[in-house]
Amino acid sequence: MDEELHERVREVIASIPAGRVASYGDIAAMAGASTPRLIGRILSEDGHDLPWYRVLRSDGTPAPHLVHKQLELLRAEGVLADGQRVSMRTYRWRP
Repeated sequence: MDEELHERVREVIASIPAGRVASYGDIAAMAGASTPRLIGRILSEDGHDLPWYRVLRSDGTPAPHLVHKQLELLRAEGVLADGQRVSMRTYRWRP
């Protein structure tokens, strides 16, 4: 993977403000990545120091293996879920 792209993705994720969320696709588009899957890969390998929990699937759902922790962290920032889905219409970050 291109080191420059990797850093752009990290910068975009780091800039998501508290109380807002973005989808993997949003991040890919902003950073110029070819696929949203690449965003997930970067987060899993090098996202521990980023607000990873602010990145959701396009339908507003968290990754299944992170759902409880992710929704807990989002709730602490005022992002409320309906069941296990966050309203992208309400909380989506639009820089």
